[in-house]
Amino acid sequence: MEEEVMMQIGDTLVSLDLAERFFCCDLDTCKGQCCIDGDAGAPVTEAEVKEIEGALEVVSRHMLADGIREVEKRGCSYIDSEGDLVTTIVDGRDCAFTCRGEGGVCLCAIEKARRLGETCVEKPISCALYPVRLTEYPTFTAVNYHRWSICRSAEEYGRKTGMRLYKFLEGPLTRRFGREWYEELVLACETYLEECGK
Repeated sequence: MEEEVMMQIGDTLVSLDLAERFFCCDLDTCKGQCCIDGDAGAPVTEAEVKEIEGALEVVSRHMLADGIREVEKRGCSYIDSEGDLVTTIVDGRDCAFTCRGEGGVCLCAIEKARRLGETCVEKPISCALYPVRLTEYPTFTAVNYHRWSICRSAEEYGRKTGMRLYKFLEGPLTRRFGREWYEELVLACETYLEECGK
C-alpha cells in the first residue's frame, strides 16, 4: 500500500488534502449539523475547559435549556471512550454549547458570546479547525482532513467558489500555528498545485 505524501512544515506533517480539496461551509444547507451529529463532544484542552468555565455565566445565556442542564449536572467536559477530553454532550450526540440561529442553523454559544463582546473566550480550536483534525505525536503534529458526508455541501460550495481548504481555514490555522507557519503552508500549497497543474 502506497504511503500518503505529506507536506512538512516545521514540526507538523500536513495532508495534501488541504491543498487539493475545495471547501467552504454552506450553513444554509447543512444547518451546522457537525455541532449536533456525533457520538462524542469536541476535543478540548484543559486550558480551554478552564476558559469556558470562567465564561460560563455569559455563555449560558445563549445555550439551549438541555445543554445548560447537562453542564450543570456533568460539567463542561468529560473523557470519551477513546480517552480524549471533549465537550459535554446532550442525549449522546448534541454539543451542550449549541445554540440556534436563524432558520434553525446550529451555532456555537461560546462563539456567539464572543462576537457580541460578552467574553474574549473563543470556541475550542478543534471546532474552529474542522474539518481539519490534529493528531499529536511525540515529535510532530499530523494535520489531516476529516471527510464526513454532512460536509458534502461544503465541498460543492468550495468547488463552486474556488475556495481551497487551506484558504478557508486561514484564521483557525493561524490561531493554532502562527502567521509564519501559515504563510509557509500557503507557499507549499501554491507550489504543489502549480507543479501538479491543478
